[in-house]
Amino acid sequence: QVQVVESGGGLVQAGGSLRLSCAASGRTFSTYDWHWFRQAPGKERELVATILWSGRTTYYPDSVKGRFTISRDNTKKTVYLQMNILKPEDTAIYYCKRSGSDYWGQGTQVTVSS
Repeated sequence: QVQVVESGGGLVQAGGSLRLSCAASGRTFSTYDWHWFRQAPGKERELVATILWSGRTTYYPDSVKGRFTISRDNTKKTVYLQMNILKPEDTAIYYCKRSGSDYWGQGTQVTVSS
């Protein structure tokens, strides 16, 4: 069973940047797709980034496209989310998740002040 620990969240002003990290345990990392989700208070959890197992293909919804970048380091079993030009509406708890796994970590809180 894969487990993850998200980190890197914090309080930032609008227009600022943060880099989130997701450290995974277990032997299966490099052969899976990985995702970042977020959940704002009172809202459903939404997908904000996907990186396929090859590392060469990524996906972003329009709400974050051009501002967020997902990447992975298979040697470190870590997935990253670089978030630039942050907006107050990006405020949420951010989670990473491996495809095919039901495990959710504790997430990391991102708060963007206006």
